[in-house]
Formats: sequence, structure tokens, C-alpha cells
Amino acid sequence: MNHFFVFNGRRIKRILILIVAVVFAVGIVYVEKDNITVFAPNEPSAIYSVQTDKKLIALTFDISWGNKRAGPILDVLEQKGVKNATFFLSSPWSKSHPDIVKRIVDSGYEVGSHGHKHDNYSRYSENDIRTQIQTAHDILTELTGKAPNLIRMPNGDFDKRVLRVANDLNYKVIQWDTDSLDWKNPGVDAIINRVVKRAHPGDIVLLHASDSCQQTHLALPVIIDQLRAKGYEFVTVSQLLNQTDISQKPAEQPGAAQIHA
Repeated sequence: MNHFFVFNGRRIKRILILIVAVVFAVGIVYVEKDNITVFAPNEPSAIYSVQTDKKLIALTFDISWGNKRAGPILDVLEQKGVKNATFFLSSPWSKSHPDIVKRIVDSGYEVGSHGHKHDNYSRYSENDIRTQIQTAHDILTELTGKAPNLIRMPNGDFDKRVLRVANDLNYKVIQWDTDSLDWKNPGVDAIINRVVKRAHPGDIVLLHASDSCQQTHLALPVIIDQLRAKGYEFVTVSQLLNQTDISQKPAEQPGAAQIHA
């Protein structure tokens, strides 16, 4: 009899451990349900690159403050004959610098939204997310004469709610596959090497034209020359999206984004 109860005691212990493990797993699934569901195939996704055999590449520039760097960058693009690039503009900056916005538009470059407040929208309520995107939309539409339909979230931060609201407002959320790290001011050569070595067909390259990024305009001429030497053609993000097989990724965890200018 003693042996019988020892045997069943061990068995009961194993069953209890299994039950606890199942309950724990269910708890994790419940707590993380919002993050898990971003992998659902019907959820909107952010765009990082386009799968293509053509040597097409999109140079993108975020601007959220300052008036010293955008001009030199536009000068470089003009001097190098780069007709296609995409600028993601924050709306407060755009209101304060309509002359630079006009130059970007008159040069034929694509304008996307960089939101209104330069903050992590994953921390906001859905109503506040909508307000931020719509406010920027109205300001940029008035300043440029054209309604933008591409948005790069401030700091590259988003979650599935941000993606859903952006999608409801007819926006595509644009990320990047190559981060130049120019926002860290790591040195001109470091920026050049990082972009040129990582570049690939269908790539979206993250660069900045805010004043905090002091080396971008110095690295840009060499980046353009070296990419051209490799056979790349510069296109806007929209032109890139006209290719097939867009590379999308599910929402990243809130707070995982890097802080960009």
C-alpha cells in the first residue's frame, strides 16, 4: 500500500506541475495578446524594403527641427543630379520653414509625413494617434498642395494600433532596411561605409536633414557616387513601391524604436 501511494503521489505532482505550466502559458498569451496578434496576416504592416532584382534604392530624409542642414543636403542632391528622393517632414517644422518645404516640392522630391508631435505614438490612445496623424496631414497638404500618403512615425516607433490608425487614414507606414546612423554623428566615413556596404536592390535608406545630424551632407556626395558606381538608380519610396513583393514586417514592440532626429 505504501508503494501504491508513493507512486500516485509522484504522478499527482507531475500533473500539478503540468497544470501550473499550462495556466502560466495561458496567462502569458493573455497578457501579450496585443503583441501576438500583430503577426496576423490581415493586420497592416510597416514597409522596410521592396524585393526586386532591379538596382533601385530610395534615399529618405527625416526632418523635425533646424534650418542649417536641409539646404546643404538639397544642394548636394541638385549638384549630383539626383531627381528622386523622399523627405519625411514633421508638421511643426514645416509650418516654421515653409521656404524649405517649397524648395523640396519645387525640386520635385516626394514629401511624406513625419507626424505632428515628435513622440512615441505607441504610448498614445487611438484617438490621440489619429489626431497626431491627421493634424500633420492637414498642415502638409496645405503647405505642399498635395495630400501625403506615406508616413514615417517619429522615432520609428509604432505598434499595431498605430499601424491600424495609419491604415484607416490611407497611410502606408515606411520604415527602412538600412539605417545610416547619421543621427549618431559617428563620422563621415562611418556613415558612407555603413550605407554603401548595406545597400541592396529595393532598399530604403534612412538619413536625416535635421540640424542635430551634422555629417550627413558631407557623407552624401560620396554615398551617391559609390552607389551609382555599383549601378544603383535613385527612386522615391512611391516609385519603389510600384515594384512587386513589398517586404513588410509586423509591429515591433513599443519602445523598441531608436531615437532619431
